[in-house]
Amino acid sequence: MSRDRYLVTGGAGFIGSNLAESLLRDGHDVRVIDDLSTGRRENLAEVDAWAAEGGGSFELHEADIRDAAACAAAMEGVTYVLHEAAIPSVQRSVRDPWTTNGVNVNGSLQLLTAARDAGVQRFVFASSSSIYGESPKLPKVETMESDPISPYGLQKLAAESYCRMFYRLYQLPTVCLRYFNVFGPRQDPGSEYSAVIPRFITSIRDGRTPVVYGDGGQTRDFTFVQNVVDANRLACQADECAFGKKFNIACGERISLLDLIEKIGKHYGVDVKPQHAAAREGDIRHSEAGIDRAAEVLGYRPKIDLDEGLRRTAAAS
Repeated sequence: MSRDRYLVTGGAGFIGSNLAESLLRDGHDVRVIDDLSTGRRENLAEVDAWAAEGGGSFELHEADIRDAAACAAAMEGVTYVLHEAAIPSVQRSVRDPWTTNGVNVNGSLQLLTAARDAGVQRFVFASSSSIYGESPKLPKVETMESDPISPYGLQKLAAESYCRMFYRLYQLPTVCLRYFNVFGPRQDPGSEYSAVIPRFITSIRDGRTPVVYGDGGQTRDFTFVQNVVDANRLACQADECAFGKKFNIACGERISLLDLIEKIGKHYGVDVKPQHAAAREGDIRHSEAGIDRAAEVLGYRPKIDLDEGLRRTAAAS
């Protein structure tokens, strides 16, 4: 009897490598497609180790998701697709909407087409809270109108629409997960596009002053990566009522960047005064997720809160 095989797109990246490791730990067969433009081969070291220990099999396809032949080859024999590949930066999308659209929209469409043709059982798409835009209503819920204020948010919305259409038109079972500010081990702190938590942790740990864009009063619903891994795996097992739908994946709580810095500083036993820089284009002011729909339909519950997530992230840094 053949075993289920998972395809993790962008599997050498931060979230993708955590997904691949979780699946390998549980003995599943995993294939990764990644062009290594933002992902890193070293992120897969633990994946290689678990495969060598005799868990599931592991393959890496070094290829671009915009390549039709590469997508078709990666899709062979696949049961579940976890689509994490993207250029995941609001700021980069503002600077370069053309390139980011090519990967985030055209690449997603290429994968959906290959998944349809291969007859996969589930296509889980990594979407984003940036779809909601600047609506002052909190918490953000899936029934709200979408109003993205960056090309990145618009690109994720377009890919979501393709997922919904592929379910309705071709009966490809798709599920969209709207991530809220994911953080955790393997998140790169070195890029100018890096998320705030790895940058703050690295700066405070090394005795440097962390930089806050804007006044620091903006709030975010930070979500530890293991919660996202759990949500993806639940989406693969959800029944038909989840197909063609979108779900917020977060903790349902928000914290300001200034309070976050204070919290990280206490972990290291220091009093931190950040440096402020100009606010960045495309950044929203406040974000907090309503997660009732994910709880009801997927059975999702965040198991790791912000404090525990920060502790694990700092320990791995």
